Amino acid sequence: MEFIEAFLLGLLQGITEFLPVSSSGHLALASALLGAELAPGITFEIVVHFGSFCSIVVYFHKRIGAILVDLFKSFSPSGLRSRRFVTDSNTQLSYIILLSMIPAGVVYFTFKDSIEAIFFNPTLVSVMLLVTGTMLFSTRFVENPKKDVNTGRGFLMGVAQSFALIPGISRSGTTITAGLQMGINRDSVANFSFLMVLPVLGGAMLYDLTRIAGTLDTETVIALVIGFFTSFISGYFALKYLIILLKREKLHYFAFYCWAVGIFGIIYF
Repeated sequence: MEFIEAFLLGLLQGITEFLPVSSSGHLALASALLGAELAPGITFEIVVHFGSFCSIVVYFHKRIGAILVDLFKSFSPSGLRSRRFVTDSNTQLSYIILLSMIPAGVVYFTFKDSIEAIFFNPTLVSVMLLVTGTMLFSTRFVENPKKDVNTGRGFLMGVAQSFALIPGISRSGTTITAGLQMGINRDSVANFSFLMVLPVLGGAMLYDLTRIAGTLDTETVIALVIGFFTSFISGYFALKYLIILLKREKLHYFAFYCWAVGIFGIIYF
């Protein structure tokens, strides 16, 4: 893999992973438009996804640290005696995050081959981008949501996340839209949308690592490092920018972009 290609693919992954425009959809269309040589190998995919994973960890490091500390306290001997694992809010949030993973896991392992087939159908991916745009535009009509994430709402956001396995359907766009439509306040929906994907990204990386074999030469390692840092840095700022727009109630602006790319894809392919 060329170094410039590693940079561009890392940049594409980092920006589109968090902005509600579907990273998988963009990669599918770019591969169809520019040729199969653009498609990265599985090792590169794992590395750039790890960059995205790290950008979430860095951005939410205080919240993640607080959750881990409270989990440790809840399941310590004193926490078990006082039933802290039942009453602590961060521990309860951890349960909800784990629950939200179930729908995506079931869908992935049940329909894995069908989902991968869609990746090679740029017209269908383009249609899915139109769907993503429509979902995003619907957030324009959500007024002053005030609810918090609970078990039911968190699970339904997990169901929404499972649809984002389809290339062209944005994960962040789908989960945030679902949360807002259920009346979850913007801070909570942003936090939960990205915290809930950490176990999914982590699990996907571990699963894919089992499929990697062989050794890496120096040139490949350099390309992987470039891809990782490009994905990590661009992902961090894309995440920060998205949350700013969400709080300013401007998420629906991305609908016009998704519609434009979707229409272009349908016409071109």
